[in-house]
Amino acid sequence: MHEELRMRGNQGLTRAVEEYLTEWSERTGVTVEVWAMPGAPAGDVHTAASGAVPDVAPGAVPDVVPAAVAEAVYAVLVEALGNVERHSRAQAVSIALTVGRSGLRLTISDNGAGFRPGRTGRGLDMMKRRFREVGGTLTINSVVGEGTTISGTI
Repeated sequence: MHEELRMRGNQGLTRAVEEYLTEWSERTGVTVEVWAMPGAPAGDVHTAASGAVPDVAPGAVPDVVPAAVAEAVYAVLVEALGNVERHSRAQAVSIALTVGRSGLRLTISDNGAGFRPGRTGRGLDMMKRRFREVGGTLTINSVVGEGTTISGTI
């Protein structure tokens, strides 16, 4: 795995995502809009060595997210933003990381160039595989000239 895909140390998923988004936006000049992120009011999302995402009430944030789940979410985020940087020519990216009855959900949308349906590469396949490996699903929707949205639930 590329070193950039690894979360730093024991840092929780929310903190790792927030730090990466800040660094990425500063480096690329692309605006990042965070629509939802477990964080300050509800506490950080921490990683654990094993287990499933705990059952939580809608809107509540679990105290522990399994390490494999956190790593999958982080890897998909990094790959998706890498694709934005390399291919999309987007000026803005929207991110939402939420927890509800259906599990942990990640949504990444950009206002870039988009691509034709059926056109995939190794990076898109890797993102789907990472979510499948932890029991999740990931969809990628793109419209040429309008952008791309990646949504996954674990």
